[in-house]
Amino acid sequence: MPESLPLKRRLVILISGRGSNMQALVHACRDEAWPAEVCAVIASRPDAAGLSWAREQGIATGALYHKDFPSREAFDTALAEEIDRYQPDYVLLAGFMRVLTPGFVNHYAGRLVNIHPSLLPMFPGLHTHAQALATGVQLHGCTVHFVTPVLDHGPIIAQGCVPVRVGDTPDILADRVLAVEHQAYPAAVRWLVEGRVRLTVDHRVEVDGDPQRLFTEGEI
Repeated sequence: MPESLPLKRRLVILISGRGSNMQALVHACRDEAWPAEVCAVIASRPDAAGLSWAREQGIATGALYHKDFPSREAFDTALAEEIDRYQPDYVLLAGFMRVLTPGFVNHYAGRLVNIHPSLLPMFPGLHTHAQALATGVQLHGCTVHFVTPVLDHGPIIAQGCVPVRVGDTPDILADRVLAVEHQAYPAAVRWLVEGRVRLTVDHRVEVDGDPQRLFTEGEI
């Protein structure tokens, strides 16, 4: 780890539901002794199940409900204010089901990371598993990427890959992809907090030490 980095990087995780990726990140951070700490988990819904789990872990939590705000911009402004209370080095989207405004994204440029359930650039947006089955692809997966104002379009840090099998339904395929998400996302965030990730001038990601950046189902 470069000497210029602080002892611990500060992480804020955003969720909307049960937060299984959030849980995978918290466990990995603690079990692998990352040079980081999860300072807060913030949800877009006050009834998000992941909030209870985070509180049980002793992590600060918060929730903002978008319907309480007159516009997307107003919601994102309040969300940024809540996040910035914790002075994060990185903001991690873990099933956060809100399209963020360009102003919000630019505020965290280079510090905002997402995991998307497809092999981007294929199948951005919603219903990725149904799209994969309808298209007839043989491989599907997930992508960890920096967030840019263009939806599901940012520079790729890592990807996870699973086969598409005969008889798969969107739910079956989603479960298979989720298992790889729980491997790829913690690995990518660990590289970030160790100071090993950098963006090139042409917006590609390089990781020091040339680690494996493609995770497959058979490795779990």
